[in-house]
Amino acid sequence: MKGRAKKARKQWQKMKRVGNLYEKIISLDNLRLADEKARKGKQKSYGVRVHDRNREANILRLHEALRTKTFKTSEYDIFKVYEPKERIIYRLPYYPDRIVHHAILNVLEPIWVSVFTYNTYSCIKDRGIEGCARRVDNIIRKFEGRPLYCLKIDIKKFYPSIDHDVLKCIVRRKIKDKDLLWLLDEIIDSAPGLPIGNYLSQYLANLMLSYFMHWVNERLHTEIGRQNPFDATEYADDIVFFSDNKEDLHKAFTSIRHYLHDKLKLNVKDNYQVFPIAYNRYDKHGRALDYVGYKFYRNQKLLRKSIKQNMCRAVAKLNAKEPSVPYKEYKMAIAPWIGWAKHSDSKHLLKSIIKNETYYGILRHEALEIRGSRQRELYLPLEHSRSVRSREFRKRRRAHAMAV
Repeated sequence: MKGRAKKARKQWQKMKRVGNLYEKIISLDNLRLADEKARKGKQKSYGVRVHDRNREANILRLHEALRTKTFKTSEYDIFKVYEPKERIIYRLPYYPDRIVHHAILNVLEPIWVSVFTYNTYSCIKDRGIEGCARRVDNIIRKFEGRPLYCLKIDIKKFYPSIDHDVLKCIVRRKIKDKDLLWLLDEIIDSAPGLPIGNYLSQYLANLMLSYFMHWVNERLHTEIGRQNPFDATEYADDIVFFSDNKEDLHKAFTSIRHYLHDKLKLNVKDNYQVFPIAYNRYDKHGRALDYVGYKFYRNQKLLRKSIKQNMCRAVAKLNAKEPSVPYKEYKMAIAPWIGWAKHSDSKHLLKSIIKNETYYGILRHEALEIRGSRQRELYLPLEHSRSVRSREFRKRRRAHAMAV
């Protein structure tokens, strides 16, 4: 009975609506903290330099505008980007809008994160892409010895198609402070859908799908007559479901599509997929799950083709430079791709494209960084490195281990 009461109390606390937040958000201390956070990495940008001419006066003016509710969202600078695909970006000035968004999240972030499910990963501290990738790795290992099918769905034009009325209702399921709701409504109504580029948009997007993910984790399996919940992960609008029964996934898709359309006014793209996950890239009885930058197989994990191509182009430019690029500069230039590669089975790719003298230096440092971590390692111990067949390479490995 005590366990049930404790569980019921936790559920009630999650459902409890929160008030008395607006004064915390508009306090001068919180606005100054938001200013410090918003300027990180942007000290030399034009907006920050203009704001710094009258920094304290601007903070006081912003505080007064929020206190009297005369604050209005500034006009957006709208432009398009084409990498990796065409998107419309909405950019707000540093002062006052970005400071306001950071001030709101200083207070609301822990409240909203408590609403998100454990398998939501987009733009959440200590989760992100690598957290999502580890979750997929764990799910695939869980199905060892059993069939493994995957349902992958993507929401059509997710950010632009978010309905403001639906989003406001979801926000009110957790927040009851009328003044704060006025400010959030002002920001939500400032652009069609959710504007890509706003700091607040990524959290509102997660919030939009949070109660849907609760339904997926807690009720979906009962609606289709299944005994156990589905293993699922959500990264923004890309959602993946795993099962050992293909028919269950088809039934689940029907319920998912109706829920998203009827309750959230969102539509699933027609390119949804239900397929078996292959054991490796040579297995013709299935295929890879292309998700969060990786291609997941049951016994293998590779980089997505576009990421691999970008890395190869960048490395080729570095290798062609004369005189040779110094080691430190070389490593800094390819560091983003090394971050991807060290969590996948890509060490032979790195060895084939990076200069030998640079490759072994990078490999040694990456091995020391990730040794003992829970993540899949680039620099595997000898007994687990099945793909290593070269006796000479194993000797180098053993010599390095003794040196360390």
